[in-house]
Amino acid sequence: MRTDSSPGTLPAREHLPAADAGTPVLDVVIPVYNEEKDLQPCVRRLHEHLTRTFPYAFRITVADNASTDTTAQVAARLAAEIPEVANVRLEQKGRGRALRTVWSASEAPILAYMDVDLSTDLNALLPLVAPLISGHSDLAIGSRLARTSRVVRGPKREFISRAYNLILRGSLQARFSDAQCGFKAIRRDVAQALLPLVEDTGWFFDTEMLVLAERAGLRIHEVPVDWVDDPDSTVHIVKTATDDLLGVWRVGKALATGSLSLDRLTRPFGDDPRDRELADVPTGLARQLVGFCVVGGLSTLFYLLLYSGFRQFCGSQAANALALLVSAVANTAANRRLTFGVRGRGGAVRHQAQGLVVFGIGLALTSGSLAALNAAGGHPAHSTELAVLICANLAATVLRFLLFRAWVFPDRGGRTSATVVAAHIPSSPTCSTTAAPSAPFPQRPVPYQRPYGPYQTTTQVRAGEAADGDWRDATVRLQPVRPHDTEPGEPR
Repeated sequence: MRTDSSPGTLPAREHLPAADAGTPVLDVVIPVYNEEKDLQPCVRRLHEHLTRTFPYAFRITVADNASTDTTAQVAARLAAEIPEVANVRLEQKGRGRALRTVWSASEAPILAYMDVDLSTDLNALLPLVAPLISGHSDLAIGSRLARTSRVVRGPKREFISRAYNLILRGSLQARFSDAQCGFKAIRRDVAQALLPLVEDTGWFFDTEMLVLAERAGLRIHEVPVDWVDDPDSTVHIVKTATDDLLGVWRVGKALATGSLSLDRLTRPFGDDPRDRELADVPTGLARQLVGFCVVGGLSTLFYLLLYSGFRQFCGSQAANALALLVSAVANTAANRRLTFGVRGRGGAVRHQAQGLVVFGIGLALTSGSLAALNAAGGHPAHSTELAVLICANLAATVLRFLLFRAWVFPDRGGRTSATVVAAHIPSSPTCSTTAAPSAPFPQRPVPYQRPYGPYQTTTQVRAGEAADGDWRDATVRLQPVRPHDTEPGEPR
């Protein structure tokens, strides 16, 4: 699982501006492997639909995953005949690899993909990308499991799809309804930050991308779709299901250990209308207070339960010490992750040691309260002990928060977050994976020319039209995004 550092958090979402620039707003990728029969009708039907209904410039990119039939020739012929069609040839298999390669090289601000069989009705395409264009959402997916979706497919695929989504909800706490529908879109600035974290290069690519995006707090828009199963689908169900389950285990383990740097995908504070900075309150303090209060309340209940249990076989001082020790370890771990946002294992031992010092202060406070109670009342009732301990713990909680914030988890100002922005350099022939500003929003009537053109080799594409309208005819070589992308994949 990738843990690369990030240049910073994502910029705030904005509506793409309308302008006359020629750069396509939408790049629809169609990954194919040995689809010589379905490719041409699919591309022509999609092109006709976009020409008739989509009001802005677009591109259709055929991503050929090392096909061994005549798919490459069909794709090349379509690219030569239709200006809005581009052709990319990859010598390695894998739908995820194809999407990452094309999306990383595309200059379109909105990136989408759909299956070549066009099982999803195309009338859902504009509703799919509209929330991304407006800046409302970061990703959008078609859902076959929404209440208003209309789906025609056999019971076997229906069972597999619903069982898979139940597994995702139970194991990864996924809240999106349909992970594997071949109908998705993403904003380019989000893709440039998210794709380097996605490890899978096959069919689990979609799920991994969505899980990481959701865990990072990105907004995923779901569109109910009309979907008809393709009886001639070449997907290997058993192999795909096995790979998906292995992927679920890998991603779940990475999330549990905190080895993913999801901070790089967060939006700036204030992007969500629910986020409002309070006057005269230091940045982050309001959120930390809320998180600490929640953790503190749960820790207090946990402590009282432990104390009541330990009190059955030992004295009040011993029961208090044991209950406070166990709850303090759990409290430090919870505050470390949830309140102060510290991820990974780095510094965990030191934080627990400092937390034990704070525990010692709390122990002295609560133990002193019990000693004072026993000295004053002789043999106080159990309910009286609990009441005194609650008051002492509230005082210890306030002190614990101040010590946590100022000493255990201090904000040293070293986490300066720079916006992920890169200027467009027309003369550069290199396709970078650094996020660029969203391209201006070109009007549909602008004459469109193919940005990629014929390919000189199987891993090269033509550079696209620059955002300022200047043409560059330089060749762009697609660099592997991940080191292991050169490994042979399974047929898809």
